[in-house]
Amino acid sequence: MSQHPLTKEICEIAHYLYSKGLAPGKSGNISVRFQDTVAITPSGVSLGLLKENEIVLTDMDGQVVAGGNNPSSELQLHLEVYKNKEETAGIVHTHSSYATGFAMSGEKIERLEGFGERSKPFLKMVDYKPPGTIELAKLVGEGLKYEDVVILENHGVVATGEDLNEAALLAEFVEETAKTQFVARVLSKIEFLG
Repeated sequence: MSQHPLTKEICEIAHYLYSKGLAPGKSGNISVRFQDTVAITPSGVSLGLLKENEIVLTDMDGQVVAGGNNPSSELQLHLEVYKNKEETAGIVHTHSSYATGFAMSGEKIERLEGFGERSKPFLKMVDYKPPGTIELAKLVGEGLKYEDVVILENHGVVATGEDLNEAALLAEFVEETAKTQFVARVLSKIEFLG
């Protein structure tokens, strides 16, 4: 597979996530795996301004093989997920407002219809570890073994999919779910005059 279709897809999804407010400023990162190569967004670049030539290609050990030379600081997190979940080919890490608000408050996001079978009442939340650390990477890799999405305590969301588009749509759905739950909780505490 050539680099061009991958980098084009990553740019399109990056711009989409930014336009939806799921990765404001220079936050968030995304990646795609094909065979033993991972294409990942660079560190310190806004997803809204991402260009194809800035995307970094690495092997499964994190060694840069093409593209830019400054992969996301969360590269190890992405690699750990791919190693733990062979069917995953796309990962999206966002810092969307409502989902991150839940993550920072310690409140869990309910698992609504649309997240598959409702055998568990809430989306899985992994304990806080500093961003970019191997400790966080290991926790997320382990947490996503049997889940499609995890909430990072005090941090954000990591969503996975069989392709990048699926992961992005899941991240968007998590944010909309968090927003709906927030509004419902606020409204349930307001006394309306009829």
